[in-house]
Amino acid sequence: MRLLGTVLAAAAGGGVLASAMHTVPAVSALGPLRRTTMPQLSGMGDTAHVALTFDDGPDPASTPAFLEALDRLGWKATFFMLGSMAAAAPGLAREVAAAGHEIALHGGTHHYHIARSPKWVANDLARGYDQLGAITGQRCSWHRPPYGVLSGATLATCRRLGLRAVLWDAWGRDWRHEATPSSVLSDLSSELRGGSTLLLHDSDCTSAPGSWRSALGALEPLAAHLELLGLRTGPLRDHAG
Repeated sequence: MRLLGTVLAAAAGGGVLASAMHTVPAVSALGPLRRTTMPQLSGMGDTAHVALTFDDGPDPASTPAFLEALDRLGWKATFFMLGSMAAAAPGLAREVAAAGHEIALHGGTHHYHIARSPKWVANDLARGYDQLGAITGQRCSWHRPPYGVLSGATLATCRRLGLRAVLWDAWGRDWRHEATPSSVLSDLSSELRGGSTLLLHDSDCTSAPGSWRSALGALEPLAAHLELLGLRTGPLRDHAG
């Protein structure tokens, strides 16, 4: 309902055709519809593999703990960073890249794209893209919009910057105040399949305070679950081809 209300409000604020072009892509945020009709946007890839992704960092309060856990597991992941967070902790952003993880663009800042003008979206993504490239030395290939809600301007800017938009196929709902490691694993495993892209968060900057600990605590149980399924784990660059 919140997404529908945001779409309708955005459409009411401008010309019908222009607003439709800007807001209609937001329907891809509806998980069941996306998984059925838009498998590439859902991040479906190699059926013997799952892609592990983290949003909202880098965060000095939490990201180092994820780096340590991933190192213990021998995993690499894709970190969808915010340009503003990377600019506030550039050394940590470089540490993520130096550890062999893939850097991807979540945005310059964290706002619904359909609630902003196309010009604002274009400027925010371009700024974040430039910030992450300058700080980490990696050229981003992927973009996941904040809240997983695309707009027409999101897609147009991705084309201009050479980015591929990707959402997710399974998520741990780790951003909730009531999330626990067990609930995160349960939510992931209820949707997870060979080829899935998994969404977790390495920061609580837009989530319930301390919720990142639930995602962190779910990593080792997730590793055991994936081993039972015979699935390999890695970043998007190894997943989608």
